[in-house]
Amino acid sequence: MPVTTDAPRATRTSVGTHAVEVIGVGKSFGPVRALDHVDLHLDDGGFLAVLGPSGCGKTTLLRCLAGFERIDEGRLAVHGRAVALPGIHLPPHRRQVAVVPQEGALFPHLSVADNVGFGLPRRSPRAQRSRRVEECLELVGLAGLGRRMPHELSGGQQQRVALARALAPRPPLVLLDEPFSALDASLRVELRRDVRDALHADGATAILVTHDQGEALSMADQVAVMRDGRVHQVAPPEEVYAAPVDAWVASFVGEADLFPVPGTDAEGLVDTPLGRVEVTGGADDATHVLVRPEQVVLDGHGIPAQVRTVDFHGHDALVTLALDDGTLVRSRSGAHPPAVGARVGLRVQGACRAVPGGLPGPSPAPRPAR
Repeated sequence: MPVTTDAPRATRTSVGTHAVEVIGVGKSFGPVRALDHVDLHLDDGGFLAVLGPSGCGKTTLLRCLAGFERIDEGRLAVHGRAVALPGIHLPPHRRQVAVVPQEGALFPHLSVADNVGFGLPRRSPRAQRSRRVEECLELVGLAGLGRRMPHELSGGQQQRVALARALAPRPPLVLLDEPFSALDASLRVELRRDVRDALHADGATAILVTHDQGEALSMADQVAVMRDGRVHQVAPPEEVYAAPVDAWVASFVGEADLFPVPGTDAEGLVDTPLGRVEVTGGADDATHVLVRPEQVVLDGHGIPAQVRTVDFHGHDALVTLALDDGTLVRSRSGAHPPAVGARVGLRVQGACRAVPGGLPGPSPAPRPAR
């Protein structure tokens, strides 16, 4: 069925189905298990970010959804239509799935308008095609630039054109493959906000693949955290950060200091190197107490500590402190942090999360959740 360009994006899912269904999907490359029984669902108009370290399988998942790779097991469906099963593989051009790559990959010999309109049905009236091109350029903040050539645009503008080109035919699914990785940090923040707004304004269903937790947490309605080919947690960004399912997710998403759980008392308090703290989520299998830096308050009272390092970010700073027993803990202070070497007191503010699971292998380096 051809994709129309004159009507608003309609909900194409049938009752009881999802816009995207990933059911028990497995994919191997020789002895390497890239995807291991992955299950994901995304509703129409939703925005899912697949987040994980390099080699976790997120890019393989995107390539399987796009049709660039065949799955070994499981089922992939887009708006109720199976696009991949073992032995059945719908090619990319028949899936009506749009991909926005890491670099815009625009056609250099075509104008901006012609790039955006490239995927629109040729049999559509010219005026109708032009209206949709102008609409998409306005969505991405490039109204009036249709006559320019790609080489006349900045890198951020080229990525906006790539998004407009993906949105133009109103595909059932838009896949974004780390589309901001080649851009400057300040431009990434602005562009990801505008991309999110454009996708929502057009009613698009989208999946973003990224290793940058700032992108995942700030852009998506739902975040899927992957490791070693498996999905560890799928939840809204706030829940992934505040209520991680295990110690690994806690340490990967944002800065986290984890302390062993010796057991809770009748009042739900736990003894830690930071004193007695209140815990939530204390399941029977909980092994660690999660303390986020923003919970560690520095003042003249509390547990004595010495400032080891200060990572200044302008609006705030991440301060690493050493307790007298050598335990290291981090605190997120304001724009005027204490100096390295200073003696301070610290206390934990608010309840902490109790999480299960150890930390097998080296835990990932924490990334700022901004």
